[in-house]
Amino acid sequence: MRKQIENRADISFLVHQFYAKIRADEEIGFYFNTMIKDWDAHLEKLTDFWETNLFAVKKYRGNPHAVHNKVDAHFESKITSNEFGIWLNYWFQTLEEHFEGENVETLKRRARKMGTFLFMSMFEHRKKTSEASSPDHLN
Repeated sequence: MRKQIENRADISFLVHQFYAKIRADEEIGFYFNTMIKDWDAHLEKLTDFWETNLFAVKKYRGNPHAVHNKVDAHFESKITSNEFGIWLNYWFQTLEEHFEGENVETLKRRARKMGTFLFMSMFEHRKKTSEASSPDHLN
């Protein structure tokens, strides 16, 4: 039986279930498995992020845009909207498998927005990096 998302424990369960799928995925798992060295700390930080996002508690400290730009640079700007789509599909699937209710819909909306903002941030960062390194910029 599915339940409501009511607290940090529910968020932690969601994050752990979700990232187990991500890590095992043949198409996008290597991005995460290459960059994340301490999975326990990472999952805790993401639990903080989603708890802050859903319940407006002030636990998360970080800059997702900077982190994702760094990951994108590490992989030579090869991350596309396809990878974000796979990520989002797993998020929706994990939510629907285990939970129901208004908070599920809220987390779907926020993840969709966040994915769009992060991808656009990476795209803009690529453009700025490219412009800064172009010979025309040096004149």
